[in-house]
Amino acid sequence: MFSSQKGDCLIQEISNTPDNTVAERSLPTFLKAIKFEHTLFALPFAYLTLFLVEEGLPSLSSFLWITLAMVGARTFAMGINRIIDADGDIRNPRTKGRPIASGALSRSKALAFSLLALLIFVVATLQLAEICRYFMPAVVIPMVIYPYMKRFTWTCHLFLGLVYLMVPPAVWLAVSGELILGAVVVGIGAALWVAGFDIIYATQDIDSDHDEGMHSIVADFGLGNGLFVARVFHLLTVVALVVAGAILGVGYLYYVGMVAMIVLLIYEHIIISPDDLSRVNEAFFTTNGIISVVFFGFVAADVLV
Repeated sequence: MFSSQKGDCLIQEISNTPDNTVAERSLPTFLKAIKFEHTLFALPFAYLTLFLVEEGLPSLSSFLWITLAMVGARTFAMGINRIIDADGDIRNPRTKGRPIASGALSRSKALAFSLLALLIFVVATLQLAEICRYFMPAVVIPMVIYPYMKRFTWTCHLFLGLVYLMVPPAVWLAVSGELILGAVVVGIGAALWVAGFDIIYATQDIDSDHDEGMHSIVADFGLGNGLFVARVFHLLTVVALVVAGAILGVGYLYYVGMVAMIVLLIYEHIIISPDDLSRVNEAFFTTNGIISVVFFGFVAADVLV
């Protein structure tokens, strides 16, 4: 017979085994690992394109399947990213607490959740225009390649931008079955915006990147030069979206949204500098989240009005 004390110790030992932790088994842990809330960056550009292509309030069917496709694709991309980067994350003081790096979530379960997200993307895409199914590999392959790019080149930011460049053209194609220049130019604007704030995000890891031999614009060319390039990318974002508006024949509220975006981008670049990176998270997540939502709001209002 076990004594009560020995039984309590055995229960405690089992409960502390990594394979039996609650975090190991939980979907919320995976969503934390991939920063699911950052999906906010991708959805507004998909939604504003949806309003533009349907020239009004989107149909429930289009809205549902586009949303599921976007969420599935982004979740798969981030899951694979975290799995591929796990070994490096362990050695990085900023990222060693991430669930996969810390062991709170196994790589096998992270992969299972990622593949489930990929399945959601595939199923949702099959509900859209038939032509979209032939372009699925072109969407998925860059997501898998991106985490490796920083091991070889500082152009990794542009490769991430390429992933987002596909969003507006893909949505337009998914709904109308056609691809037009205006949607591509909106995509270019989205790509430059993402590449710019990815440079800002990379400032947090400049020391770790040097130690690990990783590449980024700030790691290879310095903080000052990197932040300058981010400003140039965001200036080109504005130019691309203004040109897209002209091509698409939008109304004045679209350009009011552009003014709001410009103000927020200026603010984003004012609050960070090579001498003060203390507000990087505010610039990267908070400000860019506001930018995407505000611009979408004005575009939607422009279409509806």
